Amino acid sequence: ECPGTGSAQAGSAAACQGCPNQGSGPCGGRSDGPVLPPAEVAELRARLRAVRHTVLVLSGKGGVGKSTFSAALAHGLAADEHKQVALLDIDICGPSIPKMMGLEGEQVHQSGSGWSPVYVEENLGVMSVGFLLSSPDDAVIWRGPKKNGLIKQFLRDVDWGEIDYLIVDTPPGTSDEHLSIVQYLSATHIDGAVIVTTPQEISLQDVRKEINFCHKVKLPIIGVVENMSGFVCPKCKKESQIFPPTTGGAEKMCRNLNVSLLGKVPLDPQIGRSCDRGQSFLSEAPESPATLSYRNIIQRIQEYCEQQHSPEEKMI
Repeated sequence: ECPGTGSAQAGSAAACQGCPNQGSGPCGGRSDGPVLPPAEVAELRARLRAVRHTVLVLSGKGGVGKSTFSAALAHGLAADEHKQVALLDIDICGPSIPKMMGLEGEQVHQSGSGWSPVYVEENLGVMSVGFLLSSPDDAVIWRGPKKNGLIKQFLRDVDWGEIDYLIVDTPPGTSDEHLSIVQYLSATHIDGAVIVTTPQEISLQDVRKEINFCHKVKLPIIGVVENMSGFVCPKCKKESQIFPPTTGGAEKMCRNLNVSLLGKVPLDPQIGRSCDRGQSFLSEAPESPATLSYRNIIQRIQEYCEQQHSPEEKMI
């Protein structure tokens, strides 16, 4: 059994073998030890050296639209044909990115330089465990160490090439996958995390935990996106709060926690339809208030990333 985060055995007991917390700060164990063996650090650096910016998309609770936002962010960034964008789906048990990106049924191909991403456009590649399943209905029943191994393989063995933006779509929570991706990417460079929530307190409660997680693992927070923020009737134009912000919503939470609110995305039924068809909502509904909100948020994320130092400077 786990010896506990406050134990002197934390990170070194027999039960800690295979745990992503082993030898790192989040478990209360040795915070001064290396997260990865030097050889693995070198491998990850070599593979990801040509990635300029890395953005993690997090959520404390499932069903808040995190994967939907990740897909929109990838499409929005790739709208600039001069930018190379990659979307990595590390939601091992619930990979929804292949369907949202119109790639359901596609398979990963092996080349001499590693796994090849599956491309939506020439400048937008995707990688997901969904491409490795024989059927989209297959259940992935894995323990933590096997999940961690696949995430490492995605980073180390995929031939990403030169990438301007690597977007990482994560599962909800603060568990194995999150610890693993932060530790593996810390060998190179992470610009920060975008945290997605909905207005109601039950969602914000879990987002506070996610923000706390980011602080503990020293992951910069780019900002918070409030999804499903109101609904404007297309006929009468009256706005309704489908998910009432009973405690002030993301705006008040961000003020209290000194975190940036990147924007609010209103509900639009077309978003769900576009995701089900594997199409870009931004292209299908360019005049929607939700699209305008997405574009403003994406611009703010780009501005944040461009203000960061390059990965080479970070390594010095």
